[in-house]
Amino acid sequence: MKRRRTILAAILALLLGAAIGPGSRAQQRASERPRTTHRPSVPGVHGLVTTGHPLASMAGMQVLLKGGNAIDASVAVLATLNVVRPQMSGAAGNGFMTIYQKSTGRVYSLGATGAAPKALRAKDVTAKELHKGIKAGVVPGLFGGWIAALERFGTMSLAELLEPAIDYAQNGHPIEESVVRSIATHKALFEAFPSSRKMFLPEGRVPKPNQPFTMPDLAATFRKLVDAEQTALKQGKSRSAALRNAFDRFYKGDLAQEMARFYRENGGLFRAEDLASYEPIWAEPVHTTYRGYDVYSSPPTSRGGLEVMMQLNLIEGFDVKKLGHNSAATLHLIAECIKLAKADVYHNVADPKFTDIPLAGLLSKEYAARRRALISLEKTMAYPEAGHPLRSSARKPAAWPKLLASNRRSQFPQQVPQEGHTDSFSVIDKFGNVVACTPTHGSAFGTGVVVGNTGLTFNNGTRLGSTSPYPDDVNYARGGQIAILNNSPIIVLKDGKFVLALGTPGGETIGQTQFQALLNVLDFGMSIQEAIAAPRFALVADPNFYKPGASLKLRIESRVSQEEVRKLEKMGHKTEWA
Repeated sequence: MKRRRTILAAILALLLGAAIGPGSRAQQRASERPRTTHRPSVPGVHGLVTTGHPLASMAGMQVLLKGGNAIDASVAVLATLNVVRPQMSGAAGNGFMTIYQKSTGRVYSLGATGAAPKALRAKDVTAKELHKGIKAGVVPGLFGGWIAALERFGTMSLAELLEPAIDYAQNGHPIEESVVRSIATHKALFEAFPSSRKMFLPEGRVPKPNQPFTMPDLAATFRKLVDAEQTALKQGKSRSAALRNAFDRFYKGDLAQEMARFYRENGGLFRAEDLASYEPIWAEPVHTTYRGYDVYSSPPTSRGGLEVMMQLNLIEGFDVKKLGHNSAATLHLIAECIKLAKADVYHNVADPKFTDIPLAGLLSKEYAARRRALISLEKTMAYPEAGHPLRSSARKPAAWPKLLASNRRSQFPQQVPQEGHTDSFSVIDKFGNVVACTPTHGSAFGTGVVVGNTGLTFNNGTRLGSTSPYPDDVNYARGGQIAILNNSPIIVLKDGKFVLALGTPGGETIGQTQFQALLNVLDFGMSIQEAIAAPRFALVADPNFYKPGASLKLRIESRVSQEEVRKLEKMGHKTEWA
């Protein structure tokens, strides 16, 4: 399987957090160590923005310099990413935000994830149709998230925040080589619809790297949303009502009607009522404590946040610092904790509207202690069955399958694709507010279908991986159900003060990458740049993580000591170099 290097988007509170502030013990330790990275940590005075593209970072910083806050900057970043990295995320994609509000000291979670169309019947479609094309996809969630975040915490107008994205979309920007490669890979898919050809194959061909690239239909959609807001303001309506006017134009107005028309006329499943019923979800973040730190992330319908919390709870019972960074013993423990957490998460987590998730039980230290007892220090375990956490109610999940290693009934191929195309960024403003955000299109360009004249592509959340291939699983593809994402932006506090924010793209590896990065900082005292640059591994499953007894392999970066890898193999781990 082709490996795609994940990039961890992270921030440290260089001015605010005592653990990493100027002259802190962490900085002193870092300065005393031999240099382990060729990239310096980036300081900030008026705030910091870390994204996967310089134009997106610039858009966010311009907002901060104008006096906007972290939420304002995040919306500018999200809109610009839609233009400059359209394969990764967009207004019609999905995502999660984890937000720290300095004035209250609270952490909030915003889920901007839409459901599968109500007309979906998985038995009537193929795995290929769930993955790409006109029958794939979920309701656009991310734009609604922009509005919800601005309405609750923002200070600036949609007009101000979408200005850079509209400029780059209308007047052009140098198209990045990675975008060009992705367009070339999906050329046949784009050729299936005139709307897709028009946007991604201008002049009938794949664009060349760094040529000026425009997206006029997307610019027009953004202008319509701005016009809805500004019209309401001119009518004397409140800022909140004006933002809601833009929301309604997207999900109930002419833009929604255009999306519904396109799908209806081209054999798709989305209808106007699917769009009109969407609302973003404010929820309590999942939370755990780890060696004196408070760690927060996205709750279900994210599985990644819960996975990271459970992994931290499991490994907290071991002195990994004493065992040594990337020693065979530490890597073994990390792998075993990942297995246990994934077994529980893949069995229990789905759209909470459809199942009872034993969230408190899965997050409890007592349950972690019970599951930790399964870990041997000398040998690896097979991919286990799920445990039995205490439930908050007597109601059982909508489906509670018998988890047998063989003979599970499968509607679709059991081999779940590991691809994922996602962005992640973090923002801190001069007021001390922080946003960690991980938006996604799912796979590259999501469904791969540009919807009519909107310039939008939907997240392909119906794909296997985000859904289960087994009809008796809680996360099987069902009409009206929100599929599960691994996106899980994290914020860490200590004694109520902000310490760090991080997130990463990487599909199935997201929770694993963040787990290892957190250990690098919190246990091994690394600077954030050292933690990002440090070599790591990813656990991969054949055929998938839904199936107990699946064959597991550690895909390890070649900078890890070969001697330590040989020790892992003696413990029973299957390994390969990444």
